[in-house]
Amino acid sequence: MEGSLKYIREGNGKVSRVIRMGTRKSQLARIQTDSVAGRLRELYPDVHLEIVAMSTIGDKILDTALSKIGEKSLFTKELENALERNEVDIVVHSLKDLPTSLPPGFTIGAILQRENPHDAVVLHPKNAGLTLDSLPERSVIGTSSLRRAAQLKKRFPQLEFENIRGNLNTRLKKLDEKDDYAAIILAAAGLKRMGWESRISQILGPEDCMYAVGQGALAVEVRAQDKDILEMVSVLHHPDTVLQCISERAFLRQLEGGCSVPVAVHTEVKGSMLYLTGAVYSLDGADCLKDTMQTVVEIDNKVSESAQECVHVGVTANSVSSSALEAAEKLGMDLANALLNKGAKDILTTARKLNDAR
Repeated sequence: MEGSLKYIREGNGKVSRVIRMGTRKSQLARIQTDSVAGRLRELYPDVHLEIVAMSTIGDKILDTALSKIGEKSLFTKELENALERNEVDIVVHSLKDLPTSLPPGFTIGAILQRENPHDAVVLHPKNAGLTLDSLPERSVIGTSSLRRAAQLKKRFPQLEFENIRGNLNTRLKKLDEKDDYAAIILAAAGLKRMGWESRISQILGPEDCMYAVGQGALAVEVRAQDKDILEMVSVLHHPDTVLQCISERAFLRQLEGGCSVPVAVHTEVKGSMLYLTGAVYSLDGADCLKDTMQTVVEIDNKVSESAQECVHVGVTANSVSSSALEAAEKLGMDLANALLNKGAKDILTTARKLNDAR
């Protein structure tokens, strides 16, 4: 890959290596990319970072529910195309947007420390001080996620749930400026990163709504053969987050889930134990299969000697204990298989068919 290296002469005459970072154009994506760029600048002051922003399919199609578009890499495809064409060197994503199987030649080189992964309730200003429990009956809640809708329909049967699309800014505007929604459900992490924490009126715990695979974590995707860049970004890995997200991604991959089916997770690392709760739901939330498993993930110092040995559900994490990575991936697969043995496949197939027919 030496041919693709780019250098720039700074004003002081110093020659710096240029690393081009790809990102979506939305304000949140830019904030997330800038935060990763800030970390890299602290670690590598001699590297010159350029940010390249672009629109993705998911940014362009705003009048259709995500689950209906039928494209697994809605928010990532254009970015990966730029990575493949050597137009950018790394791409910053919300990990939950990245499919569990990446295109050949790409890998996730870093998963940063997770922000709060839970979902948040943002109320219409006229409902200030209320909660989902205390909103008037038949209040309309906006969410673009089948996962959120399925869980919340079951938990709050007195409320109604309708689709709402657009980036964070658009959705908040739709909530505040119209009377269509009593509240909307958004990821707490995005609201916090945007500096809009004051709009969060309620954080939904796992008993109300478990979160999406990878929610709240940022991922840095690179070309697998760019070993120098892989090594450079690997210092951003947060070991506990890596283990949680590998178990979640392995669970989803084994279930063959995606945007078009309601799958939810909750993970915790306590000492040397990793706990994973996973669930699948029918679209109306009436049918649910849920279970919890745990495994030991000793963070020993035995790291993988070969990058090839250390790719787990698209993640290369040579700086994290290989035995812990293997245990995390196995935990996700084992939990998925336990749910599949109880009939998860039927629930997911029905959910997919019903969603396609809507």
